Amino acid sequence: MSDLLIVLTVLAASAVGLWAWRRWHYPSFWLVIGYPLMAISIRASWRKVALGCNLTKKRQRWWFTTVPGLIESTGVVRVRRRFQRVSVDTKPFMWLPKPTRYGWRVTLHMLEGQIPADYADAAERLAHSWGVHAVRVSSPRPGRVILTATTRDPLSRVERFPISSELLKVTVGRLETGAPWVIDFRTVPHWMNAGATQSGKSNLANALVQGLAPQPVALVGFDLKGGVEFTPYSPRLSALATTRRECVGLLEDLEELMADRMTLCRTAGARNIWQLPEDRQPVPVVVLVDELAELYLMADKSEKDEVAKTSTALLRVAQLGRAFGIYLFCCGQRIGSDLGPGVTALRAQCSGRICHRVNDPETATMTLGDLDPAALDSARAIPAETPGVAIVASQDGQWYRARSFYVSEQAAESAAHTYADRAPSWADITGADYSELLGTIPEPRKG
Repeated sequence: MSDLLIVLTVLAASAVGLWAWRRWHYPSFWLVIGYPLMAISIRASWRKVALGCNLTKKRQRWWFTTVPGLIESTGVVRVRRRFQRVSVDTKPFMWLPKPTRYGWRVTLHMLEGQIPADYADAAERLAHSWGVHAVRVSSPRPGRVILTATTRDPLSRVERFPISSELLKVTVGRLETGAPWVIDFRTVPHWMNAGATQSGKSNLANALVQGLAPQPVALVGFDLKGGVEFTPYSPRLSALATTRRECVGLLEDLEELMADRMTLCRTAGARNIWQLPEDRQPVPVVVLVDELAELYLMADKSEKDEVAKTSTALLRVAQLGRAFGIYLFCCGQRIGSDLGPGVTALRAQCSGRICHRVNDPETATMTLGDLDPAALDSARAIPAETPGVAIVASQDGQWYRARSFYVSEQAAESAAHTYADRAPSWADITGADYSELLGTIPEPRKG
């Protein structure tokens, strides 16, 4: 009896120790205990899982029979040959799974006739079969797919990363891979950010203002809510428009600014402002647009010309602004094709897409519809109790689930006041005299 009590005590202590280890230092527990058990389980169950997920192929194989008189499954036909050809289910070849921070990944060799979409369609079934949070599919080269599994949701709790010190680059959250979620305007110049109320859309704008405030850039706001969103940040804004009429005037200023910088780059023989000498580069301008739909809505025909002028000017800024240091970040609760062709054309120029939880499927389709259909399904599945979670498509051509850091309005407002002295005057930006600079740059040789 005493021996049994000792064994039970040891087992209970071991269970408590393993639980504490997993609870307080999950990475080491995962690498030492979880990963080896997982690798064995995945490899052992792969044939059944592949068969259940319709990822196998029928192939003919020679089968050696030691008993010539063995009865087949029909119970009628007797096998008279020792060698016979039978049809068997062949599974894709699987390499050894490799551990990741939040799970594991494994490379598979696709069978003939298969494409990565076959595995993407089976991703949810694979996740349920292995009991993991999610399975993502990617294809690095023809004939290979990589399954990346996450054992738990990496976005349930998001910790802040250090603030980026690079120009026009802001770390706003974390991707589902564990990597930082970075908005880099130098790489992806224009962004479209859609989301319903309380989805995290405004929080992302707060994080962007807080991250750009210390940088030597000009911030311009288009706030069609009458200024209630961006007015608290006005000390750091170089210009702010709160009505559509003011937006038209501000867009005209941006067009004139582009024309001046075009002349500067053409005279210098540069394709963009970043090819100019560092001390001669104009100040980059980041345009923050809130409630994008309000720029396109019409109450009556009298507003038609104003809407058309706004739509054309904003599209011109999106098409030509990147080379001349003008970048867009457009936000809206509802972005649909019913707003007119101007919105669709603008969407085509915004290679950065962010879709939070939305109320109507059309907004998700407008934001992500021309990307992977799986991204659209994932966006529609964002629950209301996870504000800040979004589907992000950016510079690497992939889409990810991501979650932004929580940045309160007070924190963003404090950053705007702290760095108010770094806001260049809009009059100085639009009225800059490039004649001195043009005189110091030699004319490019012709012919």
